[in-house]
Amino acid sequence: MSFITQEKRVQNCVQLFYDAFNTHDFTNIPEFTTEDWTHINPFGNWTRGRDAVLTELQEVHSTFLKGVTDTPEKMEVRFAKINVAIVTVPSRMSPHTTPDGVRRENQKQIRTFLLVKRANRWFIMHDQNTFQNK
Repeated sequence: MSFITQEKRVQNCVQLFYDAFNTHDFTNIPEFTTEDWTHINPFGNWTRGRDAVLTELQEVHSTFLKGVTDTPEKMEVRFAKINVAIVTVPSRMSPHTTPDGVRRENQKQIRTFLLVKRANRWFIMHDQNTFQNK
């Protein structure tokens, strides 16, 4: 399979994450994440395991992220190995107030994903999200 095709498949996997985020529907998470998926949120909390990450996502999306969208501006894909990809995604979130009481207007973020290829499919294994300075 060509490099361009692999890059597109990786991007499609990451886009599934953003689609779930923006619809606040995480029922298809197992289709594009590993069971041992880890997530580091912008506040530095480290959540391990798909079930735990899913619980966190459902909690924040039913409270302060309810109705909030996160729009990728671009996706940079790099392959560490033939079956390991790193994707860096700068994005912009719609206005919301975080639990620390800070009102965030069109907050810029940058998220890094680590994906692995298993059985000819790409899966998110790790992601870290950081608020970007303006």
